[in-house]
Amino acid sequence: MSFVQAFPMLMSFKVCFSGTSDGPRFDLSLNRWRSVMQVLFKSRHPQATDLRDLTERRVRFVLRRVGWLVPRAEVQMSDVNGPRGGIDKRCQVELRTDGAGSVVVASVASDWRTALDNALARAVRFLMRLWRRGSDSRRMRQRLISHER
Repeated sequence: MSFVQAFPMLMSFKVCFSGTSDGPRFDLSLNRWRSVMQVLFKSRHPQATDLRDLTERRVRFVLRRVGWLVPRAEVQMSDVNGPRGGIDKRCQVELRTDGAGSVVVASVASDWRTALDNALARAVRFLMRLWRRGSDSRRMRQRLISHER
């Protein structure tokens, strides 16, 4: 009996070997549920590089549990009033899903981080509502089919 026959559940794992100064290292990570989400960032603001890093980290963190639903996330940041100040930082988040289409949410706040966090929170809430609504209708259909029999 081979190793694969003895442990078939390990076939869905990604096995990585890497050498370090301490010797070889063995990493075992689940590859089946992990999807590669593409995060696009658009901004004409001078601090765009700092915003890009922050945005990508925040998007991946907020969508860590529903990332399998969202293969692509697009974030646009703009300064509405320019140098005049005020509540003028706008963040638009577009989550493109495979089954539910696109979810587009915009938020305006006095700073970039608050606008980004508010937009991401609203987008995830809306996405979860769509997903629950879809799964509820599937459950209702299955109940109706089982009652008809």
